[in-house]
Amino acid sequence: MAEVRINGIVYEAEPGTTLGNLLAGESVKQNSGPGTHTLAMPCGGHGRCGKCRVKAEGILGPLSEAERRLLSPEEVAAGVRLACCATVEGDCSAELTGPDAGQIRIAGDMPDIVLKPTFQNYGFVLDIGTTTLAAGLYDTGGNLLAKGSGLNPQSGWGADVISRIEADLRGDGPQLTRAIRRAVDGLIRELSARAKIAPGEIDGLAVTGNTVMLHLLTGTSTEPLSHAPFAAERLFGETVPAESLGLSLVSPQTAVYLAPCAAAFVGADLITALLAGGLCETAETQLLADIGTNGEMALWHEGELYCCSTAAGPAFEGAGISMGMGGSRGAVDRVTVQDGKLAAHVIGGGAPAGICGSGVVDTVACLLETGRMDETGYLEEETAVICGPVTFTQNDVRMVQLAKSAIHAGIRTLLHTAGPKHIQGLLIAGGFGSYLNVENAAKIGLFPEEMLPCIRVIGNAALSGAALLLLNTDYRSVCERYAGCAKIVELSSNPFFADEYMERMLF
Repeated sequence: MAEVRINGIVYEAEPGTTLGNLLAGESVKQNSGPGTHTLAMPCGGHGRCGKCRVKAEGILGPLSEAERRLLSPEEVAAGVRLACCATVEGDCSAELTGPDAGQIRIAGDMPDIVLKPTFQNYGFVLDIGTTTLAAGLYDTGGNLLAKGSGLNPQSGWGADVISRIEADLRGDGPQLTRAIRRAVDGLIRELSARAKIAPGEIDGLAVTGNTVMLHLLTGTSTEPLSHAPFAAERLFGETVPAESLGLSLVSPQTAVYLAPCAAAFVGADLITALLAGGLCETAETQLLADIGTNGEMALWHEGELYCCSTAAGPAFEGAGISMGMGGSRGAVDRVTVQDGKLAAHVIGGGAPAGICGSGVVDTVACLLETGRMDETGYLEEETAVICGPVTFTQNDVRMVQLAKSAIHAGIRTLLHTAGPKHIQGLLIAGGFGSYLNVENAAKIGLFPEEMLPCIRVIGNAALSGAALLLLNTDYRSVCERYAGCAKIVELSSNPFFADEYMERMLF
């Protein structure tokens, strides 16, 4: 056994174990808490994205071909390795220096409600996103005592739900489940400390998330979600004891409500966002788009609810982009054109280290405005300099094209299916949408430009909706009704969506 010290914590691992697998909780024999550190591996640990850089020294295996290709000579000289490739051969150490959770949007619009809490002392609410986690702690008076966020540790198995399903099918399901449960316990501990209460005083939880995330939290096989007809055996809308989820800091019998999903890829996060946004309680025709790694959209028209989901990919979360990162210190989050040149704002005001989702949208819009990129997405120069060392490549543009055309085509397909001539409102939900320059988003075709005047940004509506489930028990039947009546518009075999998808690739 080799001793591996990572950010001061000692692990023991079998020789041949990669640093990435060690941090993901695999092959660990003894340590002070596997999964304590979050390591992003958007490509699923296949040595393609180069995002899992760590600074390492000691007895490690030789550089892999992927490392020789993705690391600069200066990085190699400084001891930088890719965690997914670097194998432990003896005692060694590594330091994770990646970005923290940064500007994960926790707050969202909350309507005025009558309190009818589902707990006696304190309630904990959680939104499990594919990339990020957001949580809140409430008292019986409806007061938000503490809030917190973090990165989803399952990112070590890949950036999107498909990668997580593939990992589950490979037999990694138990590790994925342990990783997310440890993260939930960590948020419970953190928020309790901020509110100056004991974690054991929490006696009610409400959890939302997409269907795959809830499967992995509960240890439910994702195999039915991996193939047609994609008919999930479990759509939740159920209450389970905390002990069944392996949560160790609250009483074993503490009730945990798992919000209902509408379909295999139309999750509880969309349903709770609908609740918070009040979309289905109006006579108007309105759209809601929750833009993230898994883009989910809903249309309310003439008393009918239409929903769809499209794999936008992680470009708008900062992953999949050559210098992409979360919205943390050092990230370029806004880009404008000044005197014909790009001008960037950096979170924290220091040296730029990368670019986050909102900066990605601005960059593409500015490259289009200055003529450095044409409507097909072709860049004049192979790599465009944004500021300092931060650049944007031709492949980055293609990643944005794939993501934005999927979202735009999904919206158009919902409208085509339901048939409204116009809409009165477009609600933008999710952490990414909260920091989005909507004018630039319309300019690049993320959504139809004619909808720009009726846009309303509602923040992390999924978490707000889950809080409503915690603070008034009557909302649970409302959400279950939404999930049960939703008409699912399948996009994978929809010829209209296919045509729109290709057409919307242009800027």
